[in-house]
Amino acid sequence: MNKRFLAELLGTFWLVFGGCGSAVLAAKFPETGIGFLGVAFAFGLSVLTMAYAVGHISGAHLNPAVSVGLWTAGRFPARELAPYIAAQVLGGVIGAAVLYVIASGLPGFDPGGFAANGYAEHSPGHYSLLSCMLAETVLTFIFLIIILGATDRRAPGKFAPIAIGLGLTLIHLVGIPVTNLSVNPARSTGPALFVGGWALAQLWLFWVAPLVGAALAGLFYGVMAPDAGEKIPREEEAV
Repeated sequence: MNKRFLAELLGTFWLVFGGCGSAVLAAKFPETGIGFLGVAFAFGLSVLTMAYAVGHISGAHLNPAVSVGLWTAGRFPARELAPYIAAQVLGGVIGAAVLYVIASGLPGFDPGGFAANGYAEHSPGHYSLLSCMLAETVLTFIFLIIILGATDRRAPGKFAPIAIGLGLTLIHLVGIPVTNLSVNPARSTGPALFVGGWALAQLWLFWVAPLVGAALAGLFYGVMAPDAGEKIPREEEAV
């Protein structure tokens, strides 16, 4: 497998294992649980750390929506979309699988939602399908604007991972009560496979909304900042 695809697999594994792991293992731990705030920071830190660890290899997209947004912005080649997305989804599934094995070691383990994303009765706050779709689309749009702006050749160098990681943290603080927050189809797919049933039935939303939001962000940024950089950036200039 190409080194960039391996980097995407590893990075997405860490995002799902670290972010979803914090929700499954630590969010409600008796007396010292980290809650929504801790889970939000876990997702942000997973992206921040992997951006520095593998960003110079693959660009650290770690998310099919990011790859699509960079493509519509003219900063990622169409020929690499499918391999990147495949690597991201595989990494997310492996991350969820490892987490499931660890979590199931607890006596009386009940997978429950297993950090899966959902709407209506499976939304943490029981938000409607429309509310969840709008939240996922808008939050993904903003996430991609942060990524595209932070990696613009005119932005302060070497600080992009910090802005992106903190941006993802803020987005989780807004979105966890609504959908358990996805903005990332690979992150949603891994846990859904282990929950099955309703999670798989609702998974379509967590592909459609993030991809639409990301694609729109790429197009919008291209209009707002047409001189952002090269058409296809060098790896070290990517996310």
